[in-house]
Amino acid sequence: MYHDIANDLIHSIENKLFKEKLPTEHQLMERYNVSRNTIRKAIDIVAQKGLVRRVQGSGYFINDISQAEKTVVNLTMGSSRSRYHKDMSSKIVTFDEIHADAALAKQFGVRDGAALLRIIRLRYTDKQLYSLEYAYYVKSEVPSLTLNSINHSIFNYIKKKYNIRINNSDQYLSQDKLSNEAANLLGMQPGTACMTLQQSNYYNNDVLFNFSQTIYVFPNLSFYFHAANQSGN
Repeated sequence: MYHDIANDLIHSIENKLFKEKLPTEHQLMERYNVSRNTIRKAIDIVAQKGLVRRVQGSGYFINDISQAEKTVVNLTMGSSRSRYHKDMSSKIVTFDEIHADAALAKQFGVRDGAALLRIIRLRYTDKQLYSLEYAYYVKSEVPSLTLNSINHSIFNYIKKKYNIRINNSDQYLSQDKLSNEAANLLGMQPGTACMTLQQSNYYNNDVLFNFSQTIYVFPNLSFYFHAANQSGN
């Protein structure tokens, strides 16, 4: 329940239905007809995404991190969950089934020889090339995908079909040189340095279901990450 409320609050924030702050906890309790504990759990999720901050005695204020801008990638939300993806289109380069080789197993921690669904796709926003994405789904956890989901939102599809939602992620952002294959797909020179996000996604009890590598080529991108002080100091 609180996950659904959190998603609804995130949707409202992304679409600027709340201007400066969230409604009070009491107002949210009435809006969703749930307990205060459920509302607080939902707000905790929203806060963990870096979208709101609590000001003692004043409520929950919305962080302005330009969610509507295509030049901001909120890594705390997960690269595939950022608002701009609603306006993105895809060109599928490859959609097939492979088995993890030793290199993939070592890079992402998947079992060597595991069956994987592989998607290689170019992503565009306003008809401008945005990124090249290599995505892999562990077939034992995600048995199948549709072409429609690959062209739009894979994560929405697997949440509805397999009840899989991201519990936690490992993300590594680095500046890497383009391989010959990636450069050819992007129409760029091999060896060009690009920002690259490597991500592994887990659900339930840290079960790996997806990992990916996204190469960003859209100009003037900024990467946002929210960190909370857990020490209490």
